Amino acid sequence: MGKARFEQNIQHQFPDNFWWGSAASGPQTEGAALIDGRKPSIWDYWYSIEPGCFHNGVGPENTSGFYHRFKQDIQLMKETGHNSFRTSIQWSRLIPDGTGEINVKAVAFYNQVIDELLANDIEPFINLYHFDMPMCMQEKGGWESREVVDAYVNYAQNCFRLFGDRVKYWFTFNEPIVPVEAGYLYNWHYPNIVDFRRGAQVAHNTIVAHARAVGAFKKLNLEGKIGIILNLTPSYPKSENSEDVKAAQISDLFFNRSFLDPVTKGEYPADLVKILKERDLLPTVEAGDLEVIKDNLIDLLGVNYYQPRRVKAKSEPVPEDAAFMPEHLFDPYIMPGRKINPHRGWEICEEVIYDIMIDLRDHYDNIPFFISENGMGVEGEEKFHNQEGFIEDDYRIDFVREHLKWVHKGIQEGANCLGYHIWTFMDNWSWTNSYKNRYGLVEVDLKNDLNRTIKKSGRWYKRLAENNGF
Repeated sequence: MGKARFEQNIQHQFPDNFWWGSAASGPQTEGAALIDGRKPSIWDYWYSIEPGCFHNGVGPENTSGFYHRFKQDIQLMKETGHNSFRTSIQWSRLIPDGTGEINVKAVAFYNQVIDELLANDIEPFINLYHFDMPMCMQEKGGWESREVVDAYVNYAQNCFRLFGDRVKYWFTFNEPIVPVEAGYLYNWHYPNIVDFRRGAQVAHNTIVAHARAVGAFKKLNLEGKIGIILNLTPSYPKSENSEDVKAAQISDLFFNRSFLDPVTKGEYPADLVKILKERDLLPTVEAGDLEVIKDNLIDLLGVNYYQPRRVKAKSEPVPEDAAFMPEHLFDPYIMPGRKINPHRGWEICEEVIYDIMIDLRDHYDNIPFFISENGMGVEGEEKFHNQEGFIEDDYRIDFVREHLKWVHKGIQEGANCLGYHIWTFMDNWSWTNSYKNRYGLVEVDLKNDLNRTIKKSGRWYKRLAENNGF
């Protein structure tokens, strides 16, 4: 009776075959960090030398135990309405030395995961790189090194060859701007370098690695599509004043179009090139780089959206001897009265997801895309347990519903959106934040053998997927 009433009142119906699911990553969920042949990534190494950099000293060695519990977890995906699921292969597990010998235990594990997903009618979306550089590759320079670019392309080819008969949706990188920002600009993540020029080189080499992997995939003539996952954070000016508007345009160049344009249009934004050239900060571009970027455009874009960026014109001059940062060209702006997630400190602004969709429709040839991440992290979520023993996360249901209203509007107005993946399926380890904020549809009990319990949002998400709307 209740379900029938739910169906009768659907106001936001989504297209047939819409992807409902979630996103995760290997390093954040698998655990089993240094067993069965896997070797350290930069996260394992950084934790070994500076565990205090991680919330409550919780490192990446165990994470959420997916490596040993994937069959149970995939059943829980089915119970929460998934018809698709994105995770990542760990380079440090599949090819532990970065290049050379393939780890047969890793091949067996990923084969089992893919086959189990398919057996449960869940389409596997596989990403190749989610911030997790093998430490042996970082020792060669990480993304600053062309040798590492070559090794990544070899790794990608091996993934396509091993799993491409069943995996139809591939992604080269998740949020490739994050290792640039966090590792080379703002001192948030290992290797803790603060040097814009080196960061620019990392960005360019990453885009070359991406384009070469796309080319390798297409040469294999596999059935399937390949793309990239970008976190798009639109920049909004404080006012319509021309200087504020210009500040927002510059911010957008650095934080959105720097990756979006080359992967969809095959070229860097001319205005961004001009800014860097004027400051003698252009990265080294090797012969053939621009051609390989131009010739290998994506089939499909994943869009991660969490919050907008708000900026205004620069109010104070930058010291002449200051090493360049993008923020030398604009100031951040906190909008009064904004809605906020108090746990994360992030603004909640649902209609921005619609603005992204319309921008892709109007300025990026209406490229096929899907919302590949969107979610709400909450600290201390155990306080929302009810008497029946599960978390009543109505705030998460409201968050998703309000965003989906705008996704629906964008689709109605012609944006080519194919699906929605929440971040994330189950509570997982999240880099330096460890388990501080929980995002899952499924609770993971760290104090009780990593037991899983579906939250209220997980039950709601199943109805959403079954009814293909709400």
